[in-house]
Amino acid sequence: MTTELSTRPSNGMNRLFDRDPFRALQQQMDDLIGGFSRDWDGGHWPSVNKPSLDVSETDNAIEVHVDLPGMKPEDVNVEVRDNILQITGERKEEREEKGKTWHRVERRTGNFIRSLSLPCTVKDAKVEAEYSNGVLTITLPKAEESKPRRVAVKAK
Repeated sequence: MTTELSTRPSNGMNRLFDRDPFRALQQQMDDLIGGFSRDWDGGHWPSVNKPSLDVSETDNAIEVHVDLPGMKPEDVNVEVRDNILQITGERKEEREEKGKTWHRVERRTGNFIRSLSLPCTVKDAKVEAEYSNGVLTITLPKAEESKPRRVAVKAK
């Protein structure tokens, strides 16, 4: 049996070396404890219906890849609000076949939600989402204040 403890990708130790290490450590503890309280139903671990995702960053954008095989683009919603990316959707059950005996059903159906805090400020109005071959790709352009800025070094 596998369980998922965090709903956000962890930056691991990198977060502890930010400018405010105590705030970063507190956030890590909140994520860990919050994961237990959200996922615990008083006796059984729930069946986790959360799609896997990868998050990467370049100088100009944050990019998120979400595995959503067999879904249709109209069954997925993407929202960015207050520096949080939220992906919701519904994987519909398609078993209408009569005269079949099912021996195993492992593919999850139903609603899902994935929320994650973005590592920097993004341009909400410029966010793009594309779905191809079962993978949703979300591109979140960084706001100007979040982009790295080259500083010229002057000689004296």
